[in-house]
Amino acid sequence: MKKFVSVTLLLVLMITAFSVKLTFWTAPNPYQEEFWKIMVTQWNKQRPDIQIEVQTIPAAGSSEEAILTALAAGNAPDFCENIFSGFGAQLADIGALYAFDNFGADFTKLVQTRKMTSIIDKWAINGKHYVFPIYSNPMLFWWRGDILKQLGYSNPPRTYSEIYDISKKFADGKKKFTMQVISGRNWWDRWYDFITYYYAATSGKSYIDTVKRKVNFGDATGKKISEFIYTMFQNKYTAVELGTNPFYDGTILGKITGPWEVNWAKETFPKVIPNIWISTPPVPDDYPKDKPVYTFADSKGLVIFSTCKDKKAAFEFISWVFSNAQNDALWIEKTQMPPAREDLTTNPVFAKYMEDKFFKAYSSNVAYAVPPALIDKTIDIQQAMTTYLVEPLMYLKGKPDDILNNAVKEINKILF
Repeated sequence: MKKFVSVTLLLVLMITAFSVKLTFWTAPNPYQEEFWKIMVTQWNKQRPDIQIEVQTIPAAGSSEEAILTALAAGNAPDFCENIFSGFGAQLADIGALYAFDNFGADFTKLVQTRKMTSIIDKWAINGKHYVFPIYSNPMLFWWRGDILKQLGYSNPPRTYSEIYDISKKFADGKKKFTMQVISGRNWWDRWYDFITYYYAATSGKSYIDTVKRKVNFGDATGKKISEFIYTMFQNKYTAVELGTNPFYDGTILGKITGPWEVNWAKETFPKVIPNIWISTPPVPDDYPKDKPVYTFADSKGLVIFSTCKDKKAAFEFISWVFSNAQNDALWIEKTQMPPAREDLTTNPVFAKYMEDKFFKAYSSNVAYAVPPALIDKTIDIQQAMTTYLVEPLMYLKGKPDDILNNAVKEINKILF
């Protein structure tokens, strides 16, 4: 018996010594980190021949900055999550990514098993798939239903005029404001304000024509959105600075957010949670009532870098995780974010999560959530949107139409 144990232990040690060792980077989000640590721990116990070390994406101005810095320095991980489609296009353009199509039938089988055939098509970059989508977060608005009830409303506002109407009753321009109209000054904040408003007002039309490489939002719809943002700041229905947690302390009535905030809000502001109303983004007054309202999809995925030490081993781990619906159920429990699956509302595995009003609302809008434009200049474009469009509108630096026209001109220079 002792000889058998010794031989077995020796074999395990030999396998471990000669095992493939891969590094995987996860998003700097505690809930996502927890999920991936569980997955990696389970995998490492089962597969001593392929050992994975999970690390958080290093602190930097953004995950994108950290990843680009690591690539330039030659110390990038083998594979990584938290990649949005536009950044994936940029990384593919510089040859930093390994296409999942190279795994042939095994990749096709994984896509079919996870019920994401139509979803994956939206992530194609020059005909290939470099990013494997993990989740799709429709951006929705949260409203303080308790305060709106006191003001005489039974539903959250749907149109710009309805927001103006509420503003006249609630906002005082000093301590009370209707909603957070602009999400911030970072380039990625444009996803959560102007781009979301544009998707909502156009039934999901892209804000950039990626084929002709020109701006789409300089149209009549873009003018309506610019006028809305300008009006909200001009009348002090919103403000540049709204303080800390303004939604939860009642400073504002509405804000845009994703499902990642649900767990934190439940833990931090449990008394506010029951009073929250959830709605799609506001639309212009002439938007048809019988049409669904589209929104921005905060969608992120996973990539394998060209420098990965063993691409097949990395794909084996990815397939192991996403071929099991129970792992997506664990993802939901940990993050509250809808997996990029087409069967969320029909698969019995996810039925119990539909009892939660937040998860049900976000899952129900996945079909109407549009990811970022697949363009390699995402960061430059959205920095320009901040400089030439959003900030001038916030600070009332000219007429809305003039501000929009100038922004379109400047961004088209970047695209060409």
